Amino acid sequence: MFYYLLKYVVLGPLLRLMFRPRIEGLEHIPETGAAIVAGNHLSFSDHFLMPAIIKRRITFLAKAEYFTGPGLRGRLTATFFRSAGQIPVDRSGREAGRAAIREGLGVLSKGELLGIYPEGTRSHDGRLYKGKVGVAAMALKAQVPVIPCAMIGTFEAQPPGQKVPNFQKVSIRFGAPLDFSRYAGMENEKAVLRAVTDEIMYAILGLSGQEYVDKYAAVVKEEEAERAAAASRRKFPRMPLS
Repeated sequence: MFYYLLKYVVLGPLLRLMFRPRIEGLEHIPETGAAIVAGNHLSFSDHFLMPAIIKRRITFLAKAEYFTGPGLRGRLTATFFRSAGQIPVDRSGREAGRAAIREGLGVLSKGELLGIYPEGTRSHDGRLYKGKVGVAAMALKAQVPVIPCAMIGTFEAQPPGQKVPNFQKVSIRFGAPLDFSRYAGMENEKAVLRAVTDEIMYAILGLSGQEYVDKYAAVVKEEEAERAAAASRRKFPRMPLS
């Protein structure tokens, strides 16, 4: 009930007013049955904007940090995300990927829509990064289609670190469903998972027109942080102890 209250009474109208989204390809979202909607991830607003314009309920896998904040504010945030159809996923440790796949397959087994960002994290610079193979594993194991989605303009509307979004027009594009039934029974083959994931990312790229980086976003963020730290050390070297 709270999900639909947010969607149709609170968040939905507000987001439409703020972003005035131009929507293309909405007919590609199936009216019934399980499917994965795989999109690029440019802004915190993406979590709520896409669900606001899709008629069906869609459940997203979201990072666990949204659900584990301290104090009253943390509890309220967790309640809000759960009510908005988000499932917490721990992204740390070896079991993180398996846990995300289990949660996603649980949603798909109910014949519902699952939303996922294959990049695994928000883009920090507006580029599209290499996708993780979890989306392929779920698509093959559940034998469901994948609908590529591109958010356009949300990075400018709410850049990383900006809490209040700008009032700005955005576009949301959905592509034709991708059918991977030809790979049935091959969900444990690494080469197949990589090929399926790359096909999904290529479809998103075709919709978004972003610059593509053949590296994981998290790796690039770490590399940039290390370079910034090294530059800081060169600029402000430690003084020898007297």
